[in-house]
Amino acid sequence: MTTTSASLTVPEITHHRAHVNGTTLHYAAAGTTGSPVLLVHGFPETWRAFRKLIPLLAASHRVLAVDLRGFGDSDTAPGDYDSKLAAEDLHQLIAYLGLGPVHLTGQDISGATVFRLAVTHPEDVLSLTAIETGLAGFGVERLADVTRGGAWYIGVLVAPGIPEMLLAGHEREFFGQYAFPSMTAVAGAVTDADIDDFARTYARPDGWRGATGLYRSMLREGPELKALAESPGLAVPVLTVGAGGGSFTAATMSQAAPSGISSVQLDGVGHYAAMEAPEELARAVLGFVDGIDAA
Repeated sequence: MTTTSASLTVPEITHHRAHVNGTTLHYAAAGTTGSPVLLVHGFPETWRAFRKLIPLLAASHRVLAVDLRGFGDSDTAPGDYDSKLAAEDLHQLIAYLGLGPVHLTGQDISGATVFRLAVTHPEDVLSLTAIETGLAGFGVERLADVTRGGAWYIGVLVAPGIPEMLLAGHEREFFGQYAFPSMTAVAGAVTDADIDDFARTYARPDGWRGATGLYRSMLREGPELKALAESPGLAVPVLTVGAGGGSFTAATMSQAAPSGISSVQLDGVGHYAAMEAPEELARAVLGFVDGIDAA
């Protein structure tokens, strides 16, 4: 534990590796008591997207933030890095660490991964919090349609060989001059040190493999996710958190969840809610998960 003042104690974030499902995953952890919370990042992120949120949750919960396969400091060995494989990685990580069940939180492109885990392994999951995310089959594909305001870089990421040709070696410029500035509303929320660390991990050999795999998965998995939503269906409580994307996450998850969902909207915040409004996000998450634990 590190003490920052006489009255404020911040749980220390420690770093670990776990060999599961034929790969090695890096994860950050903090907190020793309370029900476990598993945080899953999006793009162009790593566990570090949650660096401000983790201590706020870890005051009363055991918190882990994982680097998905192919991201951050997790392994980048050859393979098809789709959301089904990523969900199985998380299932095995939970078993390896003896965590389950967890309050599962995912954002951005990890939406399908956490949805799959919650549907196919409900014994692993106490609740699902979806932050600024969507699901294939329920509207997220339109984010790739540039004729309707979609993101141009999704086409780059899914085209074989193109990310390595155009983005590799330019990580710092892409993240620092485009990706984060274009989708951030709170000035200074994403620091130079954040961008440096994100760029470092994506610049590793095959460092784009995780991102390209999940985006390619997104464009083909709609029918499968719709079928999973119907049977066995999503049986855990769901919280949706909208920020820069407005009601998109709530509209998506309300189609995929069989019963009512809880929703929170963070105003004045861009896409990167955990970095831009960690205190507000922590209040929303803790209010949701603590209510479930109490029940």
